[in-house]
Amino acid sequence: MVHYTMDRPASLFVLGSLVVACSAKVSRLPQPGESLCADAFTIEIGGKGFNLALGAHRLGARTEGIFAIGNDHFSQLAHKVFSQTGLSPTMLHPVDGPTGSGIGFTGERGENCLAVYPGANRLLSAHHIRAVEQAVRGAGLVVAQFEIGDEPILEAFSLARAAGARTVLNPSPYRPVDPRILERTSILVLNRVEADCIADSLGLGDAEPGLSRPFGRLADALLGRGLEMVVVTLGREGAVAYKQNAIPLRQPAFPVDAVDTLGAGDAFTAGLVTGLMEGLSLSDSLERAAACGAILCERIGVFDALPTVTELGLFIRTWGTRIPA
Repeated sequence: MVHYTMDRPASLFVLGSLVVACSAKVSRLPQPGESLCADAFTIEIGGKGFNLALGAHRLGARTEGIFAIGNDHFSQLAHKVFSQTGLSPTMLHPVDGPTGSGIGFTGERGENCLAVYPGANRLLSAHHIRAVEQAVRGAGLVVAQFEIGDEPILEAFSLARAAGARTVLNPSPYRPVDPRILERTSILVLNRVEADCIADSLGLGDAEPGLSRPFGRLADALLGRGLEMVVVTLGREGAVAYKQNAIPLRQPAFPVDAVDTLGAGDAFTAGLVTGLMEGLSLSDSLERAAACGAILCERIGVFDALPTVTELGLFIRTWGTRIPA
């Protein structure tokens, strides 16, 4: 078991998305046309890119990035939050239009559904990336998700790979992956649904339930295209990582009582990439990732729920080796 410290800060560049996230805790997810009384309600800065950047920052990573915000009153909130959290407001790039926003519902068992209006996030362009080219080229690892468009991802990944940096893609919310982006991706992080979608796009056929799903076949196809690693997250069934010429590495989930799963995938990715950036083994990085996701699921919301490096270390020490294989 590894002990987590802040001795070796990572150099991470996040291609961010930022949304003002509204979340309601309900007894069950609503049906079409139905109104429910919420048990809790939160409004916070979120977005997959922001969650990842904040999560990595709290884990001790030296985090840089770029985020598009609008010219509305939400942009003032973004500046305030970045300053309060220790993230540099210089990462915020204003564009004409509304700041991204979203709303989510979380049921009593932790299941969720959500909708995101991209707003300014869709206006992030290759031009914006070229304006921060030096930071992209200087990063050890560049991370992107799909709440922004293909153009800035392609530009940043091209710059990063040319400079010898690794790239991580989390294609969520899912859309067909541009082959040019895929060939510039070092590490692909997918959930079960996204993995099935990519498998279908590659003509690999239907999957079977549970861990018997042929994700190994998908991983082989992707690794054959030049990827370094494919990581598939499976919720309560943990995660599995595939590398060329290696036995798949399975990471069990921490069996916590989930109260809110919104942002769990972002916390997982933050834990994974900071572990890899700090030179931890893949096994320890996956353990860190699973722990970050589990900690988040025990709390309501995302912003205040993303763990610090101290909370992560305490969680790991408390659980020890009690995770079922």
